[in-house]
Amino acid sequence: MKNSKLIVRVIGFVLAIALVALSADAPLLTFKFSKANVPGAMQTTPSDINNAGTSVGNYVDSAGVNHGYILSGKNVITLDDPNAEGGTTGGSGIQYNGTAVVGSYTNSAGVSVGFLYKAGKYTDIPGPSGNIGTAANSINDKSAIVGNYTDSSGVTHGFLLGGGKYTALDVPGGLGTVATSINNKGVIVLFYAVNSKGTVGGAMTSNNGKTYKKINVPKTGPAGCEALSLNNEGDISFTWFDSANLFHGALFHAGKYYKFDYPKAVQTYATGLNDNGAVIGGYQAAKNGPMAGYKAVF
Repeated sequence: MKNSKLIVRVIGFVLAIALVALSADAPLLTFKFSKANVPGAMQTTPSDINNAGTSVGNYVDSAGVNHGYILSGKNVITLDDPNAEGGTTGGSGIQYNGTAVVGSYTNSAGVSVGFLYKAGKYTDIPGPSGNIGTAANSINDKSAIVGNYTDSSGVTHGFLLGGGKYTALDVPGGLGTVATSINNKGVIVLFYAVNSKGTVGGAMTSNNGKTYKKINVPKTGPAGCEALSLNNEGDISFTWFDSANLFHGALFHAGKYYKFDYPKAVQTYATGLNDNGAVIGGYQAAKNGPMAGYKAVF
């Protein structure tokens, strides 16, 4: 999933088809699922997918060490930032029509730092001055980047980085905000802490944080939902929590919300979303089992 988010609890092709709809008045939407795992990995947690079908995320190797990755077909590029402590690099976002990737790592001081990976080169995204931890979560084709940072008081804020300038993003009334995705139109989706009890909610802004619109999957449990990605067609992916605090995927498409799970999975999360009708995420086949990756085409 997108790395270092505020209070996220969600830390080969075998095809199946599922028909799901959130409410009685929503028409059925068909999802065709396929597995999306790093070959040989003990665990794969995808974060994003571009229009060419290339995905990014995290995987655990056969020695139990975590790495970031870029996966195109069966070709894998392992991401390990040279400034990172071993096993702390994670990939979070990839351009819709490009190959630049963002993510985060933990340095030797135990501080989270965002990074940009492009043409084999890592560049730090340190966040605004004075912060005590930063994560880069998404990058669009114009190289605008969104993510989150924690200030010296321990409060988490979203950020937009464009033209070398950081703009803070804070959902009004929230106790902390994480910016998760930005599309080529400059629309940003976020999630925020609704209260101190662990409830989260989704939001979006299209004017660099001047105004916000709250967007939430209907009929969730007390923990709420997280808006995690959007494409250039107006679709938005969510992870939502039920009354037992189990997580599931949801998609906002053509004005409707649709809930879904990988077939027979105990839990499913949804993160990345491209312009070609594909969602990427992860699932658990058994309670407390390892995460595996999937792609769902709708």
